[in-house]
Amino acid sequence: MPRAFTRAVSPKIADCALTHLERRPIDPDRAAEQHSAYEQALASAGFDIIRLPELRDDPDAVFVEDTAILLGTHAVITRPGAPSRTAETDSTGAGLEPHFTVHRLASGTLDGGDVLRIGRTLYVGLSSRTNSEGAKALREVAAPLGYSVVAVEPSRCLHLKTAVTFAGPDAAGTPTIVVNPEWVDPGLFAEVQPLFVDEPNAANCLRIADRLILPSGNPRTAAELRRLGFDLVELDVSELQKAEAGVTCMSLVDEFS
Repeated sequence: MPRAFTRAVSPKIADCALTHLERRPIDPDRAAEQHSAYEQALASAGFDIIRLPELRDDPDAVFVEDTAILLGTHAVITRPGAPSRTAETDSTGAGLEPHFTVHRLASGTLDGGDVLRIGRTLYVGLSSRTNSEGAKALREVAAPLGYSVVAVEPSRCLHLKTAVTFAGPDAAGTPTIVVNPEWVDPGLFAEVQPLFVDEPNAANCLRIADRLILPSGNPRTAAELRRLGFDLVELDVSELQKAEAGVTCMSLVDEFS
């Protein structure tokens, strides 16, 4: 059974690190309810939910994607660009060690939300949270595992996967990315069909087995994905989005299980 690693919403989530959004009140209880529905969607797709240790005093702890990258039987522990998140990585590493061969980046900064895997290529977004030294450190770990690393530069968004995610094959078997062309150049990604979107939060979707999780509130994107043959699960994550969350950032899954 494929596994999805998650972590509970911190009661201090309202104190999360923000880069592009103005701070608004966040209701931790409502955020936890939305996170629970998200975990249920993963479970309904056939994933075994494994909770990483709770970090009640770490506001961003629910966003586990930024702290690790899963590559088959290997896990790479990252070096988040927000200093307030440094302590999260030790907890993630400890939680993943029983399940994976764990590697750690030696230098630089890198958020997992800036790493887009398409086949054996890892596209790394150089952002306010990820620098070129972090991309180089990932290349040193990933190359012996059979992965290439390509650095790209998104703009006006927090992470690369805010601008583009891999949806998998459409009904005709064509590998497809969901991409906001205002935030990243679609031509940087090889041998994929781009689905262009312009709705808020629409470019960030999560492939889980044979379906996609898409944030609710993006009707044009949802209609186009369904036209291409994708099975969608639309989830309300509005409270979590106040913390600059996307649907990829709240779990560590093997997208290709």
